[in-house]
Amino acid sequence: MALTSSNELDNTFSAPDFSLFDTISGQVLSLNGLKGDQGTVIMFICNHCPFVKHVNAELVNLANEYMGKGIGFIAISSNDVANYPMDSPEQMKLIAQEYSYPFAYLYDETQETAKAYHAACTPDFYVFDQELLLYYHGQLDDSRPGNDLPVTGLDMRKALDALLQGNSPLPSQKPSIGCNIKWKD
Repeated sequence: MALTSSNELDNTFSAPDFSLFDTISGQVLSLNGLKGDQGTVIMFICNHCPFVKHVNAELVNLANEYMGKGIGFIAISSNDVANYPMDSPEQMKLIAQEYSYPFAYLYDETQETAKAYHAACTPDFYVFDQELLLYYHGQLDDSRPGNDLPVTGLDMRKALDALLQGNSPLPSQKPSIGCNIKWKD
């Protein structure tokens, strides 16, 4: 497993539009159809990564807590399924059902969406404001597999609360760390 951190982006980065296959509903869904009224969280995740497995339950908790406050949540998997069949759309749907994902779990087959977002790792978290400008790009919290810290979603919660209160983006944003996105050859 290659430990990779998220790429640095500034707050002038605007969320690129996409239309991707949702493994849960079986429909093609777009950013504009999924974004929240108050903000949007986009998460690049996958099924097999131990870092994602470590935080999956908290992602569901966060979404259930903040979707009612006008925050949209979108999960995207961009991994090469030829070499990582655990990340196939069929397996994505099973994971979404197992954890009762309240958000779309989209399959980025061409990997163009991951490239447009400069995504580097799983998990890779982005919070966008109402205008789809980057507000936060960083870690969920300090917990990692094996470090014995509880998964709380603290950093993401601070960012979402600040966004909802109309505050400026947090000055300190630690990058997310996880497995590298499995790019196609």
